[in-house]
Amino acid sequence: MAHVEAVCISEKKGIVKREQAEVALKAEWGIENDAHAGAWHRQVSLLAGESIDNVKEVLPTLKNGAFAENIITRGIDLTALKIGDRLRVGEEVVLEITQIGKECHNDGCAIKKATGDCIMPREGIFSRVITGGRVRANDTIQLMNK
Repeated sequence: MAHVEAVCISEKKGIVKREQAEVALKAEWGIENDAHAGAWHRQVSLLAGESIDNVKEVLPTLKNGAFAENIITRGIDLTALKIGDRLRVGEEVVLEITQIGKECHNDGCAIKKATGDCIMPREGIFSRVITGGRVRANDTIQLMNK
């Protein structure tokens, strides 16, 4: 079953996010105390743990949050999601997919500089919070019917 592998936040944009035991999500805002929260379409970012594993083959010391991702998933094909799809995370939280991929800042992140590639521009998924609540590692993730 698809689940949350880790949750991460940062207080400032442009820095690596740090793994947390749990995070609180607020509807139409994002994750409390995260720099990317706000009234916009990229409130919460998701990245597949399976994709991160591939990068760890080159950079084995990579920590969760290194791509500035909020939620690391496991067991769900994020590349199959479309804008408008909704995910239920845990018991309460509902996220709506708003953007797939993003442009890297400057000439790319430290990971791109070290490896020559970054997965976030291709595989990062961005969402807005429809229904808030708390999210922690091992919470289930389900694609909701429209």
